Amino acid sequence: MLTRLSVRNFAVVEAAGIGFGPGLTVVTGETGAGKSLLVDALLLLSGARADTGMVRAGCERAELEAEFDLDRVPAARSWLSEQALDDEDDACRVRRVIAAEGGSRTWINGRSASLAQLAELTARLIEIHGQHEHQALLDRAAQLRMLDAYGDCGAAAAHVRTLAQRFRDIVARERELSGGEDRSARIALLRHEVAELERWALPADELVNLEERHRHLANAGKLAEGASGLVELLDGDGEFAAARTLARARAELERLAGLDPALQPTLELLDNANIQLGEATGTLARYAQGLDLDPERYAEADTHLAALHDLSRRHRMPAVELHAHAAKLRDELQALEGAGEALAKLSALHKQCFTDYGTAAAALSKRRTAAAVKLGKAVTALMAELGMAGGSFAVDLQPQYSGEPDPEGRERCEFTVSANRGMPLRPLRKVASGGELSRIALAIEVATLGTDATATMVFDEVDAGIGGAVAEVVGAKLRALGERCQVLCVTHLPQVAAQGHAHLSVSKTVEGNTTRTYIAELDDKSRHEEIARMLGGVEIDVETRAHAKRMLEKAQAS
Repeated sequence: MLTRLSVRNFAVVEAAGIGFGPGLTVVTGETGAGKSLLVDALLLLSGARADTGMVRAGCERAELEAEFDLDRVPAARSWLSEQALDDEDDACRVRRVIAAEGGSRTWINGRSASLAQLAELTARLIEIHGQHEHQALLDRAAQLRMLDAYGDCGAAAAHVRTLAQRFRDIVARERELSGGEDRSARIALLRHEVAELERWALPADELVNLEERHRHLANAGKLAEGASGLVELLDGDGEFAAARTLARARAELERLAGLDPALQPTLELLDNANIQLGEATGTLARYAQGLDLDPERYAEADTHLAALHDLSRRHRMPAVELHAHAAKLRDELQALEGAGEALAKLSALHKQCFTDYGTAAAALSKRRTAAAVKLGKAVTALMAELGMAGGSFAVDLQPQYSGEPDPEGRERCEFTVSANRGMPLRPLRKVASGGELSRIALAIEVATLGTDATATMVFDEVDAGIGGAVAEVVGAKLRALGERCQVLCVTHLPQVAAQGHAHLSVSKTVEGNTTRTYIAELDDKSRHEEIARMLGGVEIDVETRAHAKRMLEKAQAS
């Protein structure tokens, strides 16, 4: 429900803040005062294209803001949560700023938002009748939803959607198991790839061992030659071998230690060095003798690594991932090879789901047909009451069947109308007259009372071209609608204005070269005066005021 609307520097309004309550709120004022500015502001806050001419002359920007209570609008709460634009309280604030030089910015609950998001949100909060750009009744998808709500087809429609989705899931699974268009070719390819991967791909630890072995075998010759050379250098037959040099040094040191015992510890160090030299020489000799110089083993490791490199390039992944990839392809191969039984079961489910859908869709079509006839008669009767005698309304159900289950059922609908007797029915979205369209919309809303989830409805020009008893009926219908949801109506007829639960008056003043528009909420006394003004024009006498009082008392008693 709309709780507050604030505008600043908007058209001829310098600043205004208006609170709204439940029920029917009527907006009145003299011709040219700017009654429709409230509707224009709500249109802009609903995502309508901005016109820089709406910015008050001499100002940089126009600012518009609306607050809504979401207590009865779960769809809007869910949308805000999905978009991460929700707030802690059960309220919603939308704001739009229109720059004089062009362009506009929007906010939802203080967070920057796109115009598309603003339109999506407000479509769940408010319906505006009287302007083609923002009427859910002109959208065929919305018309079908309204027909289903009116005919209590919700459960049947939901069942049809569930079966259609189940059918699509079965078809997708069948396509997946069949391997697309060429299952046999896919199986042959998988068999080849799995065989190659199973032959060459290795777990991570085994791959590391293979790479180390290959590196070791590739350098075995150099390692053997180097180790043997070191053995010769340390303890070979050469004159300068380390072992011979060390032996000569020890003999000389032993002679000197006989002359000076202080050299005895150094002699022990040389003895230890001789021992370690012997151990190093032995280790190197054994290492050289133990090296694997088998060229066949090297060739095997080299071939294995080359095969892994090729597979890595073909499968576009590191060699370490090939082993896991083999398991994945193996699972796919097994699924395809064993798909025959699964496909047979799916085929049976396919046929059964198709049959179930046909039964459910036929039942839904039957309910929709009955609802379409009933709604057509109800709206036609209300059109006569609203000053469109001779006009008619009908719901045109159009077959929509492509051969596969459709989530929306086997038909679409189009609201059609004829404003005058003898004239052919035309789609509601092609009706040109704003007044006619608003009254038809009112008739539809009254006929479907209790089925529409929209919490706030706005009617502009609903009383264009009518008066007298018809105007009183229009007012009564709006008041009845206001008992279920919040209704805002811009009117110039006292019969309609008297039916309001609340009353706003729009007035215009000229101060020097500046024109200003003011919006005020009327109390009981000022409301009597406003109704009297609408009844009597310039001259307001006692009888006019008495008539105004009777109209208000009659409306409040109904």
